Amino acid sequence: MTELERTPRGWIDLLSEEDLGFLKRFLLSSGTLKELARIYGISYPTVRLRLDRLIQKVEMLEAHADAGPLELRLRSLYSDGKIDDETFRSLVEAYRTEVEEP
Repeated sequence: MTELERTPRGWIDLLSEEDLGFLKRFLLSSGTLKELARIYGISYPTVRLRLDRLIQKVEMLEAHADAGPLELRLRSLYSDGKIDDETFRSLVEAYRTEVEEP
């Protein structure tokens, strides 16, 4: 079963493997951003930015938890920067129109 075929059960199912790996390392380092920076070989501000983006993504997914699976996937892709603003809005609008039609 591919990632697109799975129906997400919650925000964690919509995180990428990269997000999950970061989250796992964050937990294993007891939430110490300095340790995470050392592990990844990057600066503290870069780790902080990565964590802030992940927090924003989870907040966005939680705020729209009642959306359908496709809309949640679109929001996840948009949050990751994989689709641009215009494409995202167009696809969400088309999806909502299709869902709302009897």
